[in-house]
Amino acid sequence: MENLKVTTFQGYLFWENVDKNLQNITTRLAAIREKTNLIILPEMFSTGFTMDAEKLAEPMAGKTMKWMHKTAKQYDCVITGTLIIKEEDKYYNRLIWMRPDGSYEYYDKRHLFALGKEHLTYTPGNKRLIVELNGWKICPMICYDLRFPVWLRNAHEEYDLLILVANWPERRIAHWRALINARAIENQAYVIGVNRVGHDGNEVYHSGDSTCIDPSGNVVYYKRDEEDLYTFPIIVDEVAKTRRALPFLKDEDEFQITV
Repeated sequence: MENLKVTTFQGYLFWENVDKNLQNITTRLAAIREKTNLIILPEMFSTGFTMDAEKLAEPMAGKTMKWMHKTAKQYDCVITGTLIIKEEDKYYNRLIWMRPDGSYEYYDKRHLFALGKEHLTYTPGNKRLIVELNGWKICPMICYDLRFPVWLRNAHEEYDLLILVANWPERRIAHWRALINARAIENQAYVIGVNRVGHDGNEVYHSGDSTCIDPSGNVVYYKRDEEDLYTFPIIVDEVAKTRRALPFLKDEDEFQITV
């Protein structure tokens, strides 16, 4: 494993405007001045958190996927975030893990946000994704998944970094901050949460509060209320040191998730 350089984009999202969002993100990413291994974008970064999937869904060979490939190739890194995908007459809130060579993996959001009626539009996923980057084992998840610690549990040290991409409203931001810290400490892994900022099309305000917490619960990065592009390292030794000094994961309960 090597230390990992991560770039987070806490962005303002233009409501249901794919072209404007992709252009804005392209412009913001141009400010990157150092080599990065991973760019993380918010949930539904091309549209905002909308239920109008019929109008905005794209195929897997669509415009946003092509943009992700082009951007990953340009910066020679992985880029990840979620978009609305249509497959076989079903809609998915799908996280894409796009590599520079155009290969990718994906994760469909398991826990759909019933308060926002997400479950009436989208189809839930039933499988976690663990990917590898520079020796790091990484588990990407989506927004509401954060509230379900069993789904995120780091059983048998499956991952070193947990990622949450989100459209998490400011009125429940205390939950976001508390739960991200808890997930880092209980799973002895880095946790990076990337949220959006600004009002969405339903006049719901998002304060961002994007953050990185290390395996001991210390804050590596935190930003609130404004658009922010930030590149920072996460350190291999912090993971090993925490697990060696506090070998709590070895005492975990065995369980099986039924989906």
